[in-house]
Amino acid sequence: MIDVIGVRFKKAGKIYYFDPGEHTVSLDSYVIVETVRGIEFGKVVIAKKQVDEEDVVLPLKQVIRVANEKDKLTVVENQDHAEKAFQTCSDKIIQHKLDMNLVEVEYTFDRNKIIFYFTADGRVDFRNLVKDLAAMFKTRIELRQIGVRDEAKMLGGIGPCGRMLCCSTFLGDFEPVSIKMAKDQNLSLNPAKISGLCGRLMCCLKYENDDYETAKRELPDIGQSIKTPHGKGKVVGLNILERLIQIEIPEKERVIEYTLDELIDEGILAQATE
Repeated sequence: MIDVIGVRFKKAGKIYYFDPGEHTVSLDSYVIVETVRGIEFGKVVIAKKQVDEEDVVLPLKQVIRVANEKDKLTVVENQDHAEKAFQTCSDKIIQHKLDMNLVEVEYTFDRNKIIFYFTADGRVDFRNLVKDLAAMFKTRIELRQIGVRDEAKMLGGIGPCGRMLCCSTFLGDFEPVSIKMAKDQNLSLNPAKISGLCGRLMCCLKYENDDYETAKRELPDIGQSIKTPHGKGKVVGLNILERLIQIEIPEKERVIEYTLDELIDEGILAQATE
């Protein structure tokens, strides 16, 4: 077991583990750490805890120091510089007539690199743009092409549900979402109703998917014949989340609703699935 803390560098960004070393680091405090991009400023979102060595990639980088007020001012200054760099790069993109959309600009904490995030429909030859930017800012320049989901995460917005986008508020990583999830949840397959602001399938389709898959294994199929205490009937409706089964009983000329537990206790469901 080893001691680790979880650090996040962006709101709703991925969490990375670091070795706290001899530093006393509390939850929601800020630290200076070394990453593959250079020296970075991050927020502690997981307090010091012990994890198995197999659960982390070794060797872990150690926390350099707990951030002070000067470090926080540096972050604010970097944000101001990034806004100016955004405008400069936008002007250069127009000047070079490049078919790309600049989304965000980010300085590393030590200002050794500026990262320009952009979207484009295909490959973009931005070599001349990089030369111009490097000559102007006198530092390392990185242009990184991102997808539409990453763009939505960076820019934020309000989803069809009326709440702030999940990806920009709490989702650290994107998980695969398929049209099958919408079908399993009996949702409309109209793209306008199951797509987010990014134009891709909404991430929230994944949230209840496991519950629906479990329910589909437990519940009978629509149209399946089942023997009930009230006579033989046919399944005509399902309430998956509440595990309710609607069965039409011809002898009674009505539809009776049973819970999954009722059918299991009676041994009826087992007979129907054999």
